[in-house]
Amino acid sequence: MCATSGASRPRCPAERFARKVLGDAEHAVWQARGARWPERGVRYLATRFSAKESFSKAIGLGMRMPMTWRSCEILNQPSGQPVIVLHGALKTWFEERGLRAHVTVTDESDYAASFVVVERDGSSPLALP
Repeated sequence: MCATSGASRPRCPAERFARKVLGDAEHAVWQARGARWPERGVRYLATRFSAKESFSKAIGLGMRMPMTWRSCEILNQPSGQPVIVLHGALKTWFEERGLRAHVTVTDESDYAASFVVVERDGSSPLALP
């Protein structure tokens, strides 16, 4: 983890990248993991980035509105199962289409990978994008 000069100006690229890509809950986990085990912090950041990119492609938007890095969080259930938590306009867009998403993430020392499956409820008349 890098030092920061207060809450307003992070001094390292990892912190700037984390602020851009992670939602508030994810950022708190990233800071806690990185403070204790720096490598785990990096791996956490990599898996979240990978899962968000997979999700954005699975819903057919890529990184176009309403999809934003921070409106999609990859959090964990108490069991450790990763889940996608959406916010704002992305959550509304997703729910209007009757969609459900499932995510899995993995990491090794040199890479992170994720897989996202998006399903549509059969009662929803709206198609993706």
